[in-house]
Amino acid sequence: MFSGDKPIYLQIRDRIVARILDQGDGALLPSVRALAAEARVNPLTVAKAYQELQSLGLVIARKGVGLYAADGAAARLLASERSRFIEEEWPRVRTRMRELGLSLEDLTA
Repeated sequence: MFSGDKPIYLQIRDRIVARILDQGDGALLPSVRALAAEARVNPLTVAKAYQELQSLGLVIARKGVGLYAADGAAARLLASERSRFIEEEWPRVRTRMRELGLSLEDLTA
C-alpha cells in the first residue's frame, strides 16, 4: 500500500491532494479517523498530513461539520503538481526514455 521512498504522512497527504484535485474546491474530505482506518495507519499520521495542508490554506476545518478543500485549493494544487512533475519527475522519465530509445512519438502512438 505504501512505498518506502517517502514518509507515510506525505503519501497520505498525496492521497488527500488527489481527492481535492478530483473533487474540486469545497469537497468534503474524510475525517482523520476515517482516513486512518482506510489507510490502516495511526490517526496521528493522518492528522500530520492534514495539518500541513491546513497550514498551507488548502484544507479548512469546520467545527462539528468536517474537513473541506478550501476555495482555490484545486487550482493551487494543480499548478503545484504540474511544476513538481516538470522539475522532479519528468527528468527521470526523459532519462529512462533515452535509455530505452523511446521518443515522444513512440509514447503517443
